[in-house]
Amino acid sequence: MHLRVQLVALSFRYCYHAKKHNIVIVSPILERDEDHNDIVWNTAVVIDNHGDVLGKHRKNHIPRVTDYNESTYYFEGNTGHPVFQTEFGKIAINICYGRHHPLNWMMFGINGAEIVFNPSVEAGPESELLWSVEPRCAAIANNYFTCAINRVGTEVYPNEFSSGDGNPPHKDFGHLYGSTYVTAPDGTRTPGLSRINDGILITEFDLNFCRQARDVWGFQMTRRMDLYAESFTKSLELNYQPQVIKK
Repeated sequence: MHLRVQLVALSFRYCYHAKKHNIVIVSPILERDEDHNDIVWNTAVVIDNHGDVLGKHRKNHIPRVTDYNESTYYFEGNTGHPVFQTEFGKIAINICYGRHHPLNWMMFGINGAEIVFNPSVEAGPESELLWSVEPRCAAIANNYFTCAINRVGTEVYPNEFSSGDGNPPHKDFGHLYGSTYVTAPDGTRTPGLSRINDGILITEFDLNFCRQARDVWGFQMTRRMDLYAESFTKSLELNYQPQVIKK
């Protein structure tokens, strides 16, 4: 009950500030679903500039890798790929690990997103190699703006934990490398924010650019949704045989 009161107070505060400053707030939260046996979701809530909760999206893809084995506490989301109509554009939220899945990005585009936010908590050299690539590729492939948002600093926990990779137990995930940036539908991007310091990135979007980029590249006209759907369906069959031609 105490947690619920805290969340209600938090939502009122965010709604107040969204209305006061005429802004839309995307707020990641840990959602405990009391209507479904206290299932825990990794959720993002969208509050519009009138102070109303427009809706929420639950993270579609749950990592099962090293320190980020979230399958021990989160479930895969069940909200699909919602796009939220705001006064400033159609927005979507591809939460954290979902950025590694191109079809996840694509579905937000199919549903009409003009800006896709990717709030993340990312650390480690392997992850950082992908950070500057995936949201940018998604912006190009889907002709919308992407906002790659990552934290900075290091979280240290009171108890040690093991990654199951043979290395000694530890109390942190490593350095969260920040480097937040925005990419336009043609692949051009802003400089990234700091790797070590908090910061605010302010940029201006021309949403007409989404349509202009689509008209130039024609990706939506030339992709084969019917072919993909047929192939995906076949690949799920128990007796599926990969389409490999051998001599």
